[in-house]
Amino acid sequence: MVADPRAFLRALYDAAVARAQPREVIKPFLPAPPDSRRGRTLVLGAGKAGGAMAQAVDALWPPDAPLSGLVVTRYDHVPPAYKARPGRIEVVEASHPVPDAAGRDAARRILESPQGLTADDLVLCLVSGGASALLSLPAQGLTLQDKQAVNKALLASGAAIDEMNCVRKHLSAIKGGRLAARCAPARVVTLLISDVPGDDPSVIGSGPTVPDATTCADALRILARYGIALPAAAKAGLDSGAFETPKPGDSRFAGHAVHLIATPQQSLEAAAALARRHGLDAHILSDEIEGESREVGKVHAALARAVARRGAPFARPCVILSGGETTVTVRFKGDPSDPSRPAPGRGGRAGEFLLGCAIALQGEAGVHVLAADTDGIDGIEHNAGAIVTPDTLARAAQAGLKASDYLDRNDAFTFFDRLGDLVVPGPTFTNVNDFRALLIR
Repeated sequence: MVADPRAFLRALYDAAVARAQPREVIKPFLPAPPDSRRGRTLVLGAGKAGGAMAQAVDALWPPDAPLSGLVVTRYDHVPPAYKARPGRIEVVEASHPVPDAAGRDAARRILESPQGLTADDLVLCLVSGGASALLSLPAQGLTLQDKQAVNKALLASGAAIDEMNCVRKHLSAIKGGRLAARCAPARVVTLLISDVPGDDPSVIGSGPTVPDATTCADALRILARYGIALPAAAKAGLDSGAFETPKPGDSRFAGHAVHLIATPQQSLEAAAALARRHGLDAHILSDEIEGESREVGKVHAALARAVARRGAPFARPCVILSGGETTVTVRFKGDPSDPSRPAPGRGGRAGEFLLGCAIALQGEAGVHVLAADTDGIDGIEHNAGAIVTPDTLARAAQAGLKASDYLDRNDAFTFFDRLGDLVVPGPTFTNVNDFRALLIR
């Protein structure tokens, strides 16, 4: 029997994160360096794991083989050792999830870097979740402010990640395969850490080096579905097809290689293996769960109650694991003109999932739940997620906190912060998306 449920759930999370660390997984996928007398190796990349991926490549690449490049990652996501002693690959930082000028400038430099490459050269592209926002180079005629407005609206709309990235690709000068097209005729090898359900390379980071099967018409339908207004230049580019992306079969992608070096499923399996070493049955529901976070939380609660009360569909004690990428539709936005009204809520997918789960569980005995983002950041706060225990609602009531009120205003961070139940690992330097673990004793 697990003596300390909190520590045990945190250990499962740590095992999942450790399985996706670039230094642990990247070596088998590195190509051989080109002949240094004829070609060179250029490293380009973006994502929350970008700094750690660059560090791993630099450490493993032969010291006598030419290596240079540029990678952009989120602020505070460069591993401390690499920041203190930079290597051969330059790593810069920018904003996520809403892009900023630093990301735009980095994306422009990355897009310009392949100029003059030949067929003897190698481009090693390092892409992980977060690359969409970090590679914020607008399509011709658009401004950074245009991209920021559309991105904010998408984040608040409840759109799925593949829908958001379809729009992002078509409003970008670098995503949706455009970076790889710029690298021609050099050989391109892309190493991916997946943060998307299904591990589709064209969706991860909006696929800067992967041909794109979606169209401008698809992007327009998504924007219409969620009622998102477009700047005039963006609408014109999509309506005319001027913002179309390179498609499968384009000769510029010939000979390119794409490798998934870490996936959500692999991290869930690492957590399951740890649970089994503790003598518990472990069940992985799926690594592709999507939907509104609070509703997914209710469904997980219903499953946990069935196990706790009836021993079905799984016998207790056990651990239930899931991953994927849920969404949060922001329902409460506050009113800046009325200071008497509560401020807009704080929190992300993990916290919203947990609030929905806690309310549905209603203090079910023996059920403990952790949900956290594997990059260490839930939304834009400093926590990765939080923990729900059988006494969460009782402790909240004693503190004068009503869970449903916090859920109504999308304020999960404040709720769990006041209870002292946040999970705060700091940046993990990787990203395989949502991690959820339910312990039923």
